Amino acid sequence: MEIVPSPLENITGDDLPKILKYFPNLTSEQLVCFEKMGPLYRDWNEKINVISRKDIDSLYEKHILHALAIAKIISFRPGTKILDVGTGGGFPGIPLAILFPESRFVLIDSVGKKIKVVQAAIEELKLANVIAIQTRAEDVKELFDFVISRAVTAFPAFVDLVKKNISRKPQNSLPNGIIYLKGGDFQDEIKDFKRSIEVTELSNFFTEPYFETKKVIYLPVNK
Repeated sequence: MEIVPSPLENITGDDLPKILKYFPNLTSEQLVCFEKMGPLYRDWNEKINVISRKDIDSLYEKHILHALAIAKIISFRPGTKILDVGTGGGFPGIPLAILFPESRFVLIDSVGKKIKVVQAAIEELKLANVIAIQTRAEDVKELFDFVISRAVTAFPAFVDLVKKNISRKPQNSLPNGIIYLKGGDFQDEIKDFKRSIEVTELSNFFTEPYFETKKVIYLPVNK
């Protein structure tokens, strides 16, 4: 009987265990995408510095796994529309798009060279559920189920900026709203939202020291 090689046999990245440790049920296609992200971003970072030089060697922990933290509080259902504001090099949008291939992601940033990298990553990873656009959040008119971001500005200003883009038709386990990755002490930023906001410590999910001060903020909008 002919032995067919496993599609995982060529996956040798030392960083993949960081993903598999917390997301053990990935498909072979998803694993291949995550495997490709390391060399892809290292190569582009030599041309266009979209990730801090000191962080590029920690790409899987500080960027990919950090982005996937959102999946610890919600599993986006097929057809969900997500807007990633200030995506930079494609975070958190690209890792989440790999994880949720039946959801639609729109990644925006006002800096053209960053969007160039994101578009290259989308093409290389063959992600059919993602588009990247150079634009500002103020100019986006489309409605989404969720707006996600990694601390691009103070939280109240971010809410004011994107609440217009939240659809009133929920289809997920959580009401539509904003999901924001944030670090450090930001109690003053969220004091006006205390009644409805949910703050989750990422150390609840991940054991690496990097996540000890990291949090994910969820704010339902138009509930």
